[in-house]
Amino acid sequence: MTDQSDHSWQRVPIEAQSVDAPLSRSAVFLVVSIADDDAAYQNVRDVLSGLSDLVKTVGFRDLNAHLSCNTGIGAAVWSRLTGSATMPAELRPFRPIAGSVHTAVSTPGDLLFHIRAERSDFCFEFERQLLGLLGDAVTVVDEVVGFRYFDSRDLLGFVDGTANPTGSEMAGSTQVGQEDAAFAGGSYVVVQKYLHDLDTWGSLPVPAQEGVIGRTKLENIELADAEHGQKSHKTLATITDENGVEHDILRDNMPFGRPGHGEFGTYFIGYSGRLWVIERMLERMFIGDPEGSYDRILDFSTAATGVTFFAPTRPFLDALAD
Repeated sequence: MTDQSDHSWQRVPIEAQSVDAPLSRSAVFLVVSIADDDAAYQNVRDVLSGLSDLVKTVGFRDLNAHLSCNTGIGAAVWSRLTGSATMPAELRPFRPIAGSVHTAVSTPGDLLFHIRAERSDFCFEFERQLLGLLGDAVTVVDEVVGFRYFDSRDLLGFVDGTANPTGSEMAGSTQVGQEDAAFAGGSYVVVQKYLHDLDTWGSLPVPAQEGVIGRTKLENIELADAEHGQKSHKTLATITDENGVEHDILRDNMPFGRPGHGEFGTYFIGYSGRLWVIERMLERMFIGDPEGSYDRILDFSTAATGVTFFAPTRPFLDALAD
């Protein structure tokens, strides 16, 4: 059952960032920290307020490249950067989750730039100019270049993002509504970099892989939920509240890798109007449901990072330099 009970999103300003942009062919996930001085913070404000113009400057060369950049701000720098002690209601640092076998780690990060385009050169050029403008005001904490892999598959060979909301459900799932009116139209964003052990995964027979994921590998057909015992990744990542209402998030995950370095992974990025939905999903994956029955995909995919941000509306960013 999809969440249709809260229609507050229908009054959300239309100037939200490009959260609902279709999955692109290329992406850059850039996490940075801000230097601890007032000049650095002012420089960051100036750059963030001009991001819309920078997208136009780079993107005009080919409008069909559909260049976009979503920006998220972390809890630790929110007040100092925005000049306001009032924060989005659920914004907090990423909470590490220690299961019986695997841990969702918490790692540093003050700002997230989620850069997307149909051409990798546009992502590259935008990032180059962005970092040039930010200069010494920031330090790069993590930089991942993602790509679309065949028919939107991850490097484990399965289609990713099948359960994403679409159409009229998109805003209700991804945007804060009037329950937090000062930040309506914004989105909570959680990012994690997962590194895959493809050799061990590849040694599993396909039916066993399908049991872990909860879908068929070739056709992407959803398998029935297990009534008892080990639940699949698909089941554990489905969040239903106490009223039986299912809450979706938007995943814009991308594969990444460097075969020469033996590095293969998936960059998870989830957008939601309710941070607790993503947090509960990760708790079910790492702790298990019931406890100890964790998501078996974690035996092959290790979470190397974990950071939480809030992506405010575009007018909010534009006004930061004022």
